[in-house]
Amino acid sequence: MGMDTSEWLRSFEATRAAADGWNPCETETLEALGRLRLDFLGRGGRLTESLKGLKGLSLDDRRKLGPRAQSLKASLAERIQRRKSELESSLDLSLEKDRVDVTLPALPPGRGRLHPLTLMALEMTDILRRMGFSVADGPLVEDDWHNFGALNIPEHHPARDMQDTFYLKDLPFLLRTHTSPVQIRAMERARPPLRVICPGGRVFRHDQVDATHSAVFHQVECLAVDRGITFADLKGTLDVFMKSLLGPSTKTRFRPSYFQFTEPSAEVDVSCLLCGGKGCPVCKLSGWLEMLGAGVVNPAVFKAVGLDPEEWSGFAFGLGVERLAIMKYRIPDIRLFYENDLRFLRQFDENIV
Repeated sequence: MGMDTSEWLRSFEATRAAADGWNPCETETLEALGRLRLDFLGRGGRLTESLKGLKGLSLDDRRKLGPRAQSLKASLAERIQRRKSELESSLDLSLEKDRVDVTLPALPPGRGRLHPLTLMALEMTDILRRMGFSVADGPLVEDDWHNFGALNIPEHHPARDMQDTFYLKDLPFLLRTHTSPVQIRAMERARPPLRVICPGGRVFRHDQVDATHSAVFHQVECLAVDRGITFADLKGTLDVFMKSLLGPSTKTRFRPSYFQFTEPSAEVDVSCLLCGGKGCPVCKLSGWLEMLGAGVVNPAVFKAVGLDPEEWSGFAFGLGVERLAIMKYRIPDIRLFYENDLRFLRQFDENIV
């Protein structure tokens, strides 16, 4: 007795719908494609069983339905073969791309390097430590007293203006505008004699960012307090410091200036690093480069921290790490320090750690 034609058609149409619904792009591996081929075309596959079922139909039905089944089988086999070729080609390309010659020497591992600003701050700190100074530090967020009041900066002074200082909203604090508050905190913590430095501390100001200015930069602050310290001690210390930092032929020059927390005060110049003091475009043909501010500690500062200015005296100076690094390393733009461009940083490979 022959197989019921309607039953065979239902089975075949379900198989054809499943085959037509197969999306080759969803079969991403050769293993998955192999399972799909077995499901339809294997010995016990759905399409194979449909073809076997043709034997039970009448001769007329076999002649009419057989070509449909064979056509579906050929179409599905062709689609599976095409997808197999695509996957094999993709695999070959992947293997070629990822091929590793294990006989080649291994690549050296990447190694860290110190940032040029860190190098500069460490070098300055090392020199001053050998001169008897110890390291001190203070918070980046300061109160008005330590940042201004104790340093003899009155309320009406322009340095307090909003265009210079970042004040915290709804709080009586600010981002420190210089590292001089570290001097105040050092004198509050310990009685003289003392010699301290704040190496490479970050400071913040409302500056327009350009080739020579940044809203965030770094300073090194130095303070010495003892009995009988004079301006001559300051000059001698800075002369030794600059010669150790920039070379034995470096000369220093002091020009009268004014700072609220020192009296007398001076701007300190050094002989141009490029021309050796002969005059060039960098130093504007003067032979000198402005480097830092310094002076003898103002008696008002000693009074603010409870020290007797009749008993104690001292000197202080501070300089920008970026400014010195620009001069020493011949850097044309301060923004290069902050961009993390490896092409720039790799110039300092000799300082790899």
